[in-house]
Amino acid sequence: MQVRTLLVAIAATLFAGSAAAQIKIGLMVSATGPTSAIGIPQKNTAELLPKKIGDTTIEYIQLEDGGDSTRAVQNAKKLITENNIDAVIGPSTTPNALAILDIIAEAKVPLMATVGTSSVVEPIDAKRRWVFKTTQNDDLIAAALIGNMVKSNVKTVGFIGFNDPYGENWFKVFGALAAKAGIGIVASERYARTDQSVTGQVLKLIAAKPDAVLIAAVGGPAVLPQATLFDQGYKGRIYQTHAVATDDFIKLGKEKVEGTTLAAGSMLVIDDIPASDPIKKVASSYIAAYEKQFGTRPATFGANTYDAGLLLEKAIPVALNADKPGTEGFRVALRDALEQLKDVTGCQGVFNMSATNHNGMDERARVLVVVRDRKFRLLPE
Repeated sequence: MQVRTLLVAIAATLFAGSAAAQIKIGLMVSATGPTSAIGIPQKNTAELLPKKIGDTTIEYIQLEDGGDSTRAVQNAKKLITENNIDAVIGPSTTPNALAILDIIAEAKVPLMATVGTSSVVEPIDAKRRWVFKTTQNDDLIAAALIGNMVKSNVKTVGFIGFNDPYGENWFKVFGALAAKAGIGIVASERYARTDQSVTGQVLKLIAAKPDAVLIAAVGGPAVLPQATLFDQGYKGRIYQTHAVATDDFIKLGKEKVEGTTLAAGSMLVIDDIPASDPIKKVASSYIAAYEKQFGTRPATFGANTYDAGLLLEKAIPVALNADKPGTEGFRVALRDALEQLKDVTGCQGVFNMSATNHNGMDERARVLVVVRDRKFRLLPE
């Protein structure tokens, strides 16, 4: 009887250890709504993330928010209170990421943000200490655009962007860098993601006679001001941010987006990148896996999710040495481990994190791109 009791106790201990060895990661996406071109590849990429790290299994719990901040908040609360997640990947949009910062920080859950705006990780404070970002920061992209503007003798720029944190942060970051480069913003307009017309704003831009126009918007809605500029006869240069790095931008804009200049991760023009670039190897592997699973090439936004998985894969073994999954100790250790990651090559760039830098990308994470013959092509800097 004593032997049997001992065996039962051992089995129970082993079972408990096995159960504790499962890590739960929440995935928040906007696969429907105005920014679905971003959310769909992120949703699909979830199927390619590692299901096991060493002897530890990974469970992914994915929730859709449709681009709505209220739903994003509800989803974050659900993942934390009901699923007891150890980390979150997402959301797809900047407003949603900013909306859940308080919840994430209070619960002490590391967030791998897949959005563009640097305001989700800068400046690092009590909230943002829990947030890491796998998309290039705005200033890194803006600096490349300004370099091209200077080279192209652009002296004045008209700005039109979303009337939300994405557009506002871009205006702030671009404006400061442009001023240092001697480029003046002669007109500034805003519009909503769901607007169907921006004719009034575009006419004001054209009236200011800028040498170029910068559009700070995301996905399909970024086409609207550019198409309107085209229809109204504007002949100056058009610049876009890395948030239009999707084939949908070209499919929707057609001839009206020809000649667009943007800066983005080199995965967008992977066929033009030399084989010696370490990013090409990782991105090509991701693209091949995605194409095999879904029959199409992924937009670069999916790579943000993929890179989040790569970073967590590196940090999780370190955190497991500190505490068991499902505990605050494990989440704190995971955050600390993420801050120590060095030279992690992803699809979007090479990551070097620190306690003061939760993006960790440098100039290797961006290239200049031009839309030519309805394709994204590498534009030499």
